Amino acid sequence: MRTVIYPGSFDPLTNGHLDVVERASKLFDRVIVAVAANADKRPMFTQAERKRQISTAVKPMKNVEVATFQGLLVDFAEAHRAQAIIRGLRAVSDFEFEFQLALMNRKLKEEIETIFMMPRESYTFLSSRLVKEIAGLGGEIGAFVPANVERALKRKLKR
Repeated sequence: MRTVIYPGSFDPLTNGHLDVVERASKLFDRVIVAVAANADKRPMFTQAERKRQISTAVKPMKNVEVATFQGLLVDFAEAHRAQAIIRGLRAVSDFEFEFQLALMNRKLKEEIETIFMMPRESYTFLSSRLVKEIAGLGGEIGAFVPANVERALKRKLKR
């Protein structure tokens, strides 16, 4: 079984992320969306909330599952018998950082490949940070995130 890990903070999940998941699900037998616990970031949503949001959004994709992880991504990938890690690239500016991560992961576990995947052109401008900023300023975000994520953002911002 060909398994790929798609890691990220997904705070929140955007349609760009979802596009990468959908396309990966056509290439691999099993896709694991891995929600990271990143101590360096201050997420709007807890790791459990992000996992629930993503699980709802990917429910129609039968070969996609969602998990949370801490620690080294390559250890998580190895534990789940993944052959590859998918990293999303929106623009050339993403490449240098992602390339550095891929090389480090290769050094740690050379048998796990990193695959770079670009979202559809219509999503290349999209980022979780921008979505949160637009939502915080009262802007319409329905075109940028799944409906369940839009509702969760609106609820969170009313507090």
